[in-house]
Amino acid sequence: MVVGWKGTIFTSSDGTTWTSRTSGTAYYLNGVAYGNGTFVVIGHATILTSSDGSSWENRNFEWNKPLSKPSNYFSGVTYGNNTYVAVGWSGRILTSPDGITWTEQISGTSKNLAEVIYENGSFLVVGYSGTILTSPDGITWTARSSGTLKNLNGVAYGNIIYVAVGYSGTILTSPDGITWTERDSGKSNYLSGVTFSR
Repeated sequence: MVVGWKGTIFTSSDGTTWTSRTSGTAYYLNGVAYGNGTFVVIGHATILTSSDGSSWENRNFEWNKPLSKPSNYFSGVTYGNNTYVAVGWSGRILTSPDGITWTEQISGTSKNLAEVIYENGSFLVVGYSGTILTSPDGITWTARSSGTLKNLNGVAYGNIIYVAVGYSGTILTSPDGITWTERDSGKSNYLSGVTFSR
């Protein structure tokens, strides 16, 4: 499944032939997760759910009541420990057991959050100004020292190591998501994503 700007959703069973789906929104879509039989898509003031990837329903989270936080722009979502976790600008974190009912959590930061993953029994979030947060349940969050003030955009786990990437060629690695070491990429390019091929 692929999501993108102006409500774009494409699905494919083989990665070769793609079908455009009607999302029912014109907002930007930034992330998608699957768990417990449900797809969840998040974006700008948008949460969509689907059981099959074809028909989508817009979930009306209370966007006008952001617990004193100004942004409704959500950038990443994942599923783990029977919980969906969505992250976004101004330190916003939402959790849901089913993709339908969402609860806002206290992240402890006002920095923009870019991506969230679930690995090794823990959620891990990266964001702007070197922000890294971890949580066992998506509710209680702990800030970790990244050793950088550069914006972080992406994070992945594989081969017993976490890797985070970001602005100005930034690459960080960690064996546990807690202690981080900056690596020399040899580049100053904007790095937006990272993955591991299993």
